[in-house]
Amino acid sequence: MKNKTDEIHIRLTHEKKKEWKKKAAECGLTLSGYISSLVEGHIPKEKPDAEFYILMRQMSSACNNINQLAVKANSLNFIDAPMLNKIREDLQKTQNALFEKYIAPDKEE
Repeated sequence: MKNKTDEIHIRLTHEKKKEWKKKAAECGLTLSGYISSLVEGHIPKEKPDAEFYILMRQMSSACNNINQLAVKANSLNFIDAPMLNKIREDLQKTQNALFEKYIAPDKEE
């Protein structure tokens, strides 16, 4: 981590500071880190919710299963088709859940 020793002071309205602090918190950043990102030309993204990390763990688990299946297929010279289909289905479900939650537009109710 870089040792930050220089300071720059800026003036903001109370409302603007409150707004930036809220946005920084949503991104999991300090106000200073948030402003530094903006100055460097980056627009910080809001920190994903807990469900995102659950879905990512599911994807990681499925990828690990694929790797184990590949090792087994390589050593035994055959592919366990039922296991491969189960992994494919699990990945498809996780992919669909990620799409619905983070990409697909919300539907009017």
